[in-house]
Amino acid sequence: MELVHSGKVRDVYADGDDLILVASDRVSVYDVVLPTPIPDKGKILTQLSLWWFEQLADVVPNHVISATDVPEQWAGRALRCRRLDMLPVECIARGYLTGLGLKEYEKQGTVSGVELPPGLVEASKLPEPIFTPTTKATEGHDEFITFADVAAEVGAGTAERLREVTLEIYRRGADLAARRGVIIADTKLEFGRGADGALVLADELLTSDSSRFWPADEWQPGQPQQSFDKQIVRDWSSTVTGWDRTPPGPEIPADVVEATRSRYIEVYERITGTTWHA
Repeated sequence: MELVHSGKVRDVYADGDDLILVASDRVSVYDVVLPTPIPDKGKILTQLSLWWFEQLADVVPNHVISATDVPEQWAGRALRCRRLDMLPVECIARGYLTGLGLKEYEKQGTVSGVELPPGLVEASKLPEPIFTPTTKATEGHDEFITFADVAAEVGAGTAERLREVTLEIYRRGADLAARRGVIIADTKLEFGRGADGALVLADELLTSDSSRFWPADEWQPGQPQQSFDKQIVRDWSSTVTGWDRTPPGPEIPADVVEATRSRYIEVYERITGTTWHA
């Protein structure tokens, strides 16, 4: 077993011809990993991804080989996966206007080159979901790119397929979540190619770390929304006196840790309809 990559949240190991993806309990804000973990976070994200992979298996193949054939110390938080030739773009679908998309819209009336109608506000529902790809930065932040940029990078046919699959996954996922009281505002997907050249869905799928989940009964356009993710940590960190958003980050108070863990569990239970068991 060889460590191939250690990211802010996930570690990737090579095991023969396969990869082992391990989701840790680490949490980051402003690209800084904080010293305090969120208990069970890695397991919750892994199990939610697995649930979605099963629900959406007919849309596109995914990289999962096994969720049980993994080292015992990572049981529940690791996946055995196929090696892929990863594509150099982040595929993002947006159904609501928020985050960096909102900032670009306020400046230009577009997101990733997609024109949107005037008069939209924070958390507005878009007329239809849009494909807003970004670069996949190894350092710094991802940058918005247009569909034409994706076509230039990977070819017109692949770009069209990426847009089609990304939007179909978003629509299907958003419809299912909506029936369970959860809005999926946007989501980020990653794709690669298998040995046979086929497009394969990789990484995680429709989790609290790759998507914005909002409680539907609290949705109010024109203001920031409550989120089922680490927003509690981000909000708390902005109040920490003397921290300049560079490493090392501050320790997270116990009440913030527990509130964050509860949000991850709540959205898992709402979406899957099952009780979380650590």
